[in-house]
Formats: sequence, structure tokens, C-alpha cells
Amino acid sequence: MAPRSDRPGLRERKKLKTRATIRAEAMRLFESQGYEATTVEQIAEAAEVSPSTFFRYFPTKERVVMADDLDDPTLAALEQIPLDVPPLTALRQAYEATLAAMSEEQIALELARTRLMFAVPALRAAFTDELYRSIDYGVELLATRLGRSRDDTRLRVLVGAMTGAVLAMAGTAPQDLRYPIRALELLEAGLPVE
Repeated sequence: MAPRSDRPGLRERKKLKTRATIRAEAMRLFESQGYEATTVEQIAEAAEVSPSTFFRYFPTKERVVMADDLDDPTLAALEQIPLDVPPLTALRQAYEATLAAMSEEQIALELARTRLMFAVPALRAAFTDELYRSIDYGVELLATRLGRSRDDTRLRVLVGAMTGAVLAMAGTAPQDLRYPIRALELLEAGLPVE
């Protein structure tokens, strides 16, 4: 029996490559000609796929920007951090590990995504909706990690504070992706304002 590989199969790798190409071409077009002026057809043509293929990966142009590719690797990194590490510290360390594993191209794409979310009014509104999803996701993540109920008010307040802190930092048009780390460090330190 051959050893099992955690590496995705050829079909899955092709899907991931197509998805990444669509996103990269979309971001390139959004930055060069503007979000509103860019059509799905233009993105599909630049990515060398049909519009119907585009829609198999992203239901709307907005979802190209709103899709968060950092959740899964951050979750995987969080699972490697010992349970006795405090929640804020564990989340910061997991995000740091995610950033360390990203290529320069991935970092540039994520920065472009962040800039778009704050510059385009329609995307800013969609981002607000995503914040609620992020809070629910964070509460579920911490509840599972800490063995607590998802209804624990303290967890919801903690995740809400983290989300608000990260949002406040992102709103300053970040030039690097370490802004969530700086926000979490401030919260870890008790939010000193002296």
C-alpha cells in the first residue's frame, strides 16, 4: 500500500490554480481600471476562462474580493498552538504563522483586496456583512478551542473587540498585512492608552 499524501490530487490542484488565476486577474483589472468599470467578462477573458467558469468559482464579482483565503491556514496554524496559550496570543501567533507562509504574490493580492474593500462603497457594505460572519466564526472557533458554549457572552465580546480593533487598523489603508497583529498586541497588553 502506497503512503497517503496530504497533497491534493491533480484535479483539485487545477481547480485551485484556476481560482487563483481568476482572483489575480480580477485584482489586476480592479487596480488598473477600477472595480466598477471591470466586468466579469473582462476578468474571464484575462484569466483565459469562460464567464460560466468564472461563476463556478465566484457567484458574483463582489465575491472575488470578499473571499477570505486566510481563514483556513490561520485555523490550521491555530490548531498547532497549545491550548494553554491565552486566546488573543494564540490567534496572533496563528495569524503570524499564516503570514510567514505566504508568498510575496499572495501578500500583494491580500493587500489589494483590503484596499478595495475600504475604497469601494459597495464592497465596504459587503465587508460590514462579512464582519458579522467573522464574529460568528471566531466565537465558534474559540468555543471549540476552549471547550465553552457558543452562547458564552464573554467569547462574543472578546471576538467583537478583536474584530473592532482589526477593523480600526485596516481602515488606515494598511501598507502591510501585519495590522491585525498590531491590533491584537494592543488588546493583549490591555489596550494601554498612556
